[in-house]
Amino acid sequence: MMLAHALTKKTLALLALSGTLLFGLPVFVLAQGNSGFTIFSGVDRKDILDYYLQFGGFPNEWDRYKLYIPAKKLTQGASRFYISYPANFDGKFDTQSIDVRTKSGSVPLESVVWDKESRFLEISLAQPIDPNTKVDIVLSNVKNPTWGTYYFVCDVTASGDIPLRLYVGTWIVSIQR
Repeated sequence: MMLAHALTKKTLALLALSGTLLFGLPVFVLAQGNSGFTIFSGVDRKDILDYYLQFGGFPNEWDRYKLYIPAKKLTQGASRFYISYPANFDGKFDTQSIDVRTKSGSVPLESVVWDKESRFLEISLAQPIDPNTKVDIVLSNVKNPTWGTYYFVCDVTASGDIPLRLYVGTWIVSIQR
């Protein structure tokens, strides 16, 4: 009787654990997050920026890119963002669905220019962002490219008296089959 009772508890525990692994694991796998553990990217580890693909990063599907810039990277603030991407990126951006956010909320945009020939987005802000402010750039309605890894390089125009263009970092975005 005691043996049957012990086996029942072990069986229930095993079923609960199996169910969690089977049904809980796909939830973690669905969302694309930061660039993960990168060894041979050609980008210095301190310059790799985090990102999040809200709808999973599936090839040729619509997605929302959340591109994060930590406060320590914006020591001079920013009045304009430049995001350049490689020639093999065949996705599409919706310039009407771009948002720049700080902890205070959305920052009003002056203009967004997508130069397809030169392969960059230029996001001009109506008011500059203060130095040492964390920024999230949200690109909604992005048509993902075919699968691959794409380096999105971020530069800013400093918000001080001298408008220097400064390298901030690189998002290493993976679109997987």
